[in-house]
Amino acid sequence: MPTSSAPRFAGLDGLRAIAVLLVVVCHLFPGWFLHSGFVGVDVFFVISGFLITSLLLRERKRSGRVALGAFWVRRARRLLPALAAVVTICTAAAWVIGGDVVLGLGRQVLGAATFSYNWLSIAAGASYFSAGQPELFRNLWSLAVEEQFYVLWPLLLPLVLLARARWSRVGIALAAATGSAVWALVAATVLHADTTRVYYGTDTHAFGLLLGVALAFARTARTDEVRGTADPQGLAAAWRRLSERTRAQVLAGVGVTALGALIVVASWPGGGALFPVVSIAASLLTAVLIAVSVAADSPVGRALDTPPLRWIGARSYGIYLWHWPLLVLLAAAVTGRFVDAAVPVPIGLAALALTLIASALSYRLLEQPVRRLGFRGALASFGARLSGSPLRRFRAVLAVAGGLAIVTGSVAAVTAPPRSTSSEAVVQAGADALARASAAPAAPTMSGSAPGPAAGASAPPAPTDPRETPQPPAVARVSGDRVTAIGDSVMLASADGLLTARPGIQIDAAVSRSMWAGVEIVQSLSAQGALRENVVVGLGTNGPVDDGDLQAISDAVGPHRTLVLVTAFAPRDWIPGVNAELTAFAASHPRVVIADWAQAIAPHVDLLAGDEIHPGASGGEIYAQTVGAALDAAQNQRAQMRYRVDLIRAATLQAFEPAPAPTP
Repeated sequence: MPTSSAPRFAGLDGLRAIAVLLVVVCHLFPGWFLHSGFVGVDVFFVISGFLITSLLLRERKRSGRVALGAFWVRRARRLLPALAAVVTICTAAAWVIGGDVVLGLGRQVLGAATFSYNWLSIAAGASYFSAGQPELFRNLWSLAVEEQFYVLWPLLLPLVLLARARWSRVGIALAAATGSAVWALVAATVLHADTTRVYYGTDTHAFGLLLGVALAFARTARTDEVRGTADPQGLAAAWRRLSERTRAQVLAGVGVTALGALIVVASWPGGGALFPVVSIAASLLTAVLIAVSVAADSPVGRALDTPPLRWIGARSYGIYLWHWPLLVLLAAAVTGRFVDAAVPVPIGLAALALTLIASALSYRLLEQPVRRLGFRGALASFGARLSGSPLRRFRAVLAVAGGLAIVTGSVAAVTAPPRSTSSEAVVQAGADALARASAAPAAPTMSGSAPGPAAGASAPPAPTDPRETPQPPAVARVSGDRVTAIGDSVMLASADGLLTARPGIQIDAAVSRSMWAGVEIVQSLSAQGALRENVVVGLGTNGPVDDGDLQAISDAVGPHRTLVLVTAFAPRDWIPGVNAELTAFAASHPRVVIADWAQAIAPHVDLLAGDEIHPGASGGEIYAQTVGAALDAAQNQRAQMRYRVDLIRAATLQAFEPAPAPTP
């Protein structure tokens, strides 16, 4: 993330390094322990709010005003060179690779150029937490939030400074930060807003920036208070009365505790489902770390100022920009699909190496020259190479030719993208299959009927004499007209396979449907008498599963129907918990069985779309086979149980009851 030209504070380069490492490790090595490492962005937000406000306050104190034009020019010099390089180079590379990574690049490039990536993504229905959308520049949402802050905050600062009491300014900033945090909590938990909307929203994710603002105000107020009072009282005076060694020990203890707690938050499993709680916690801990780092003679600041951390911190903006697009491009080039939450370690290591190289080159060749010389000066310096020695002219010409090739590739990628991702294509194919089935003449079904023998099963004739030994049942195959299937986009993508394997099956599947939505659907069909005797539910892909929802579905299905729960397969951290919950529920309910899609498709991930979630045609056949096998097994198991009961009854009657007298 960007740094500012504010006076240097001890430890903040190191803290920046920790922040970018949290994000990079979380993205490049999702199988490691930093499950919620995305909170590194919140660390950046607090640092930015603190540094920018400190800079503005110092400038106003020095000159009596804030030169907005000069401030925004400095921001442009800091942000634009590396951003332009990342966007053009990676867009051109995406055009060369092709496939899903080119989808939506026009919107993404527009969002990057206008610093509105977050709001454009929200308007387009994009998802930060979905593996189905391989957005090349997804990480630029946070840069957009920061730039919006850089534009608005200098305009609002004079209004806050109208408050004469310095500590009241801290209160205003804290109130604004609290308002943003509370609004995020309400939107996520009460209004059940889309998680990405809450995560991307400037209004719902500004609490970290505003907390940094409050910290800058507090530091300024404390400094002014100490300088303006001959014999200050209270905590500040008590703090100064402590020995230097004691103060150092207290600061070190607080700093180590806060840093350890931050790592714990970043390691928390399922952090995406816990937003905004994890981000609020990370922001508060970051504020504590900043406060103890910038304190006079702080050992925390000195510890964070070690050379390796300072090197990474100085290049953290470039590292953040490069790591995600390089990961997406490498995954697409090597595996042919978007890997997201299941990044192979070699790809992660390669992306890390390329990120460090690209960010180091960008820092040296682009960012630093523009910061020192400005845009015109840097351009003039480059132009001077064209009139220099032959070797310098050759290098300059190569750079121009390479730049033109990159721009050409970028334009081609933006102007001619595919219309849909591979996952959207297979889902649409399933929807088309359902539409064709709906348009065909309806065959008679058993909807609303009492459960009976499955079609295709040759049920043995009932013996006229209960003592007569029953015949073993024939192998049953449940026909489609006895099955109601309710599912998400995975079932929708498999619709053609299900319709082919079980003609007449009733399918109600939709994109982004979760288990709680399935409760209402099953209850509604049950109330209408439209549930068939076998009900298949495949709703575990889009979020955790609650035992109460499963019980509600089971109650609506009733005791005389079979409920088949389909396990989920997706590169998402909640999937193991979902499958464990489904399996445990089936084990404790006699008429509930499992169709283990996760186990069936695991050896055949190549049959899935690029998101490693939605099956293509061959994958859909495996889905249908898995569901059909579970249906048939349940039907045959019940038939076997009835046969055994009849066999035991016949044997008992034969042993203890006399044979009826022959009829004369």
